[in-house]
Formats: sequence, C-alpha cells, structure tokens
Amino acid sequence: MSTPEEEQANIGTVLTFLREWDRGDSRFAQVSSLFLARITTWIRLTYMFGTFLGLQLKAIGIFLSASNHDQYLMEFLEDGGVLTLLDILSHSQSKEEQKAEALRLLLTVSDAGRKYKEVICESHGLKALEEFLTKSNTDETQEAAWALLESLSRGNPKYENKVYKAMISLMTCTSPKAQQRVLHTLHTVQSKMKTAHHSIVEPLLGLLRSLHLEVQDEAIHLILDLKCYDVRPLLLRGLVTLLRPNKEKLQQHQDMQESEIIKTTGSLHVFVQQAAAAKTIRLLAEDSEEVSRELLSLGVIQHLLYAMGNREHTDAQIQASLALKHFVRSFPGIEDHVQRGIGSTLFAAFMHQADTLYMSMDETQAELFLTNKVNITEDLDPPTGYDDTELLFPGSGLDEQRQCA
Repeated sequence: MSTPEEEQANIGTVLTFLREWDRGDSRFAQVSSLFLARITTWIRLTYMFGTFLGLQLKAIGIFLSASNHDQYLMEFLEDGGVLTLLDILSHSQSKEEQKAEALRLLLTVSDAGRKYKEVICESHGLKALEEFLTKSNTDETQEAAWALLESLSRGNPKYENKVYKAMISLMTCTSPKAQQRVLHTLHTVQSKMKTAHHSIVEPLLGLLRSLHLEVQDEAIHLILDLKCYDVRPLLLRGLVTLLRPNKEKLQQHQDMQESEIIKTTGSLHVFVQQAAAAKTIRLLAEDSEEVSRELLSLGVIQHLLYAMGNREHTDAQIQASLALKHFVRSFPGIEDHVQRGIGSTLFAAFMHQADTLYMSMDETQAELFLTNKVNITEDLDPPTGYDDTELLFPGSGLDEQRQCA
C-alpha cells in the first residue's frame, strides 16, 4: 500500500511523461492514440470505484489541450469519453474535485466548436447538467458547471432552444449566486430568440422576492427585455397581481417563517416582491406609452394605491408612490380619480413628495389606501399638447416598434 507521498510522486512522474510527449518527443508520437484509448477505457471501467480517477482525468486533459488536440478530441469522443464524463457527474461516489475536473474536460470539448457542443447535447448533457446544478453545493463545481452551460449556449443553433429551456428550469434553484448567473445568461440567450417561452414568466416573477439585490436587479433587467416578446401580457398581469398579495399567500409565508428568529406580521419575501413589482412597473411605464396603457387596462392604479398603504414594508410604499406619480403626471385624467379616492389632503402630500409620503401616513390614512375603490381601466387621453407618438416617454410607441423589431 503506497503512502500519500509516494502516490503524489507517481502522479507527478506520469504527468511529466505526458508533458514531454506533448512537446513532440518522437518516442511517443506513434503510440499516443493507443495510449489515449487505453486511458479512456481505463476510466470507463474503473470510475465507479474512484481509484486513480483524478490522475486519469488529468492525463486526459493533457491530450485534449495538446497543440494537435483535434485528432485526440475525435478519438476521445469515438471511445465514449463524453458519456463517461457525464456519468462521473451523476455518480454519487465521485468526489467534488473529480466532478469539477470532469466538467473542465467537458468545457474543453464544448469550446472546440459547434460539432462538439452537439455531441454533448446529443449525449443528454443538458439533462445531466440540470440535475447536477440542482444538487451541487460547492463553489468550484458550480462555477465549472455554469461555465459549461454558458459555452453550450453559444454557437450551438441546433440545441439553442433546449439550452434556453434548461436555463429556465434552473431559475428555481435556491442558490442566490446561481440565480444571478442563470438570469444573466438568460439575458444573453433570450436576445437571440425570436420568441419567449411562457414557462419563463412564473419563475422570473418569483425571483423578484429575492432578498439579494443583485438577483432582483437581474430579474428586473430580464423583464424589461421581455416587453418586446409575446409573453408581455402574462408578465404585466403578473406584476399587477403582485402589488396586492392575497391573504392565503401571506399566511403561507408566515407559517414557513414561524421557526425563524426574526418574525414579521406578514412575509418579508412577499413584501419585497411587492416593492420590486412596483419598481418594475414604473420602469416599464416610463419606457413605453403602449405598455403604460396596457397596465392601466389591468387596473394598475388601484393596485398601486393598495401597495402604498402597506405600512409593514417601507420600500413597497416608496416604489408604489413613485410609480403612481408617473401615471398621474403622464395621464392627467387619472389625477381626479386618485384625489377622490384618497382625499385632497393626502393627494396634495403625495404630489408634493411621493417618496416620503409614507413617513407621515397614520393607520387611518393607510386604511384609505388599502380599501380604495379607484377603478381606472379605460384608455385615458394623453396630456394636451402631445400627440399619440410623443407622450412624455423616453421611448414613444413608434420608437418602441423600432426597438422591438
């Protein structure tokens, strides 16, 4: 039985041998393909036991990164190397560092070109990656897996749609770092797609409840991009609904938080989502007259007023106030409805400084917002002096058509 020191010395000897061969030593050139085939077969037969797996993978890495690696890549693929690497990912006895090395080898294969990406996808590599990412809990393997998935999303038109759907399914992962990464990558992938899959809507809106601002920002960024796609009606309706969380959802989150040290009378996550929804609505409305009118038709004004009455979460009040102020200023017809709904005193304070209204709001006034009956769903006239295509928005309807084309 060799000692750890002897084992490391043996590994060093083998790696030195392989590096000398890679520098072009004629003694090894004629047998290199046979040597690669032997190592590949050796891994396939023994990886379940983990014996020398780290050494075997490093040896394969030297072949795949060699100056004339195209020949070895093809031989490695023909010998079932990709399937073996994917099996290592799903094998429960494989160590995390061994899985990380397998992922790096798969990345080398993927980065070699389109046909190699297709081989990985044809070998059910996307499914293996999805399963791996939902279970992996170390930074090293997470980073390696995401790097591979991002590589597969580039220059792979045959499997572009499957990569896209795999990323959508990964939006439900619980790691904030993974959530941020999948959103960022989806932003790039989505820009290449002619349509958006409807399954993206629910998990995307769900990520607005994240307590991590970087995740929330990426989610809002992606929603703003999706305003040009066919899922826009679903997204807008979902955003408006989030402004008024139902009692069942609040109770559900309260029950989930009973064991936490910090308890709130409602759910922090739900209220964070409410605030993020209000912020997203404002950004969408500021950017597009057409979207603003769609939001009005969904009853956004009543829902924004409701969110302004949520004294349990300051940011929800602020974001809802800023969004409402934009609508009031952009559509003068809304002003009278809102003033009648909350009273002239509150309305005057709101118009004077919308983002600090919450500071002077008492319980009775908050109740006015929560029980408001303002009902504006019709298409209101634009401000006087502006035509339909130049409506106090940075991007008018015609501009939006050009942007989304």
